[in-house]
Amino acid sequence: MLPECQLYGTLGCHLCEVAEALLMPFVEHGLLVEVIDIAEHEHLVDDYSLRIPILRRTDTGAELDWPFEAEQIVEFLRSA
Repeated sequence: MLPECQLYGTLGCHLCEVAEALLMPFVEHGLLVEVIDIAEHEHLVDDYSLRIPILRRTDTGAELDWPFEAEQIVEFLRSA
């Protein structure tokens, strides 16, 4: 079973768009990813503004910082 994830980013962020595209094959195979715009949450801007995009597991809170590739996503999803 794949863990649910969140992708932290913001509108107009080219790297965030690249990260979303990289995640699409995983979504097509059942990964649930909630896209969160950090601009809508002041505390997220404080925490993530210089780090986005960030992939976060909702079950463990583990975060995968950009840049990441498909192989790193696989390992991230497998780790507990």
